Amino acid sequence: MPAVPPAPPVPPPPPDMLEFDADLSGPELDLEQWIPHYLPQWSSRERTRARYDVADGILRLRVDADQPAWSAEYDGTTQVSNLQTAVRSGAVGSSIGQHPFREGLVVREAQGDRRLYTPHFGRIEIVAAIDGIDEHAMAALWLIGLEEEPEQSAEICVFEVFGRDIADDGSALVGMGMHPFNDPTITDDFEQVAFHDDVREPHTYTVDWRPEEVVFSIDGLVRKRVAQSPQYPMQLMLDVFAFPPEPPATASYPQSFAVHAVRGYRAG
Repeated sequence: MPAVPPAPPVPPPPPDMLEFDADLSGPELDLEQWIPHYLPQWSSRERTRARYDVADGILRLRVDADQPAWSAEYDGTTQVSNLQTAVRSGAVGSSIGQHPFREGLVVREAQGDRRLYTPHFGRIEIVAAIDGIDEHAMAALWLIGLEEEPEQSAEICVFEVFGRDIADDGSALVGMGMHPFNDPTITDDFEQVAFHDDVREPHTYTVDWRPEEVVFSIDGLVRKRVAQSPQYPMQLMLDVFAFPPEPPATASYPQSFAVHAVRGYRAG
């Protein structure tokens, strides 16, 4: 059987289409670009505060050993450092809030409507080195709907790498695809793609989000196509998760990865 030719590389967008370019010059994060909390409506801004360092063009997002669980009520011992580009919720006690990741969520701290970057189609790309997580952690970039209507809740996962899926040589399984949550127009289409280069070195993970499809690439080469597309604005979610093991097992802290760039291009 003849070999299947590789998919052609995705051409870069024109520079004048750039509409979001993360400022990683340091020493502080640009709070006009990022909200440094993870879904604070289901917990609190204090418990969901991200930890990170930013300098010389590199953001290191990290989880420290003494970091509290972001929502012990709803997510057990999971620790998260997350940067997102919008937030909104209903009143305390309501169920109105973004990313309904499980049943029974209730707003614990109301969030005002804040929208820093909420693209509707276009290209999102990140240059990242997944160089500091062990088998008890995960690094990821994903998009979620703003949920002005409950069904506007799909997720586009640009990349997701668990430390347990990184081999000794740095090759890894890279998760990419789409989850519907409460969007009836989207079906689940997600997979872990084998990537044979070293994910501990910087690579470019990209989605081209079009009205009819979403195309996923690594270093400009197409790795997955999804023939469906959320039809509403979305926001970025950049994060490192830690999943503390049961004693006597231990995890290595800090859990972290390096981000060299995050860019968004408007649709042509």
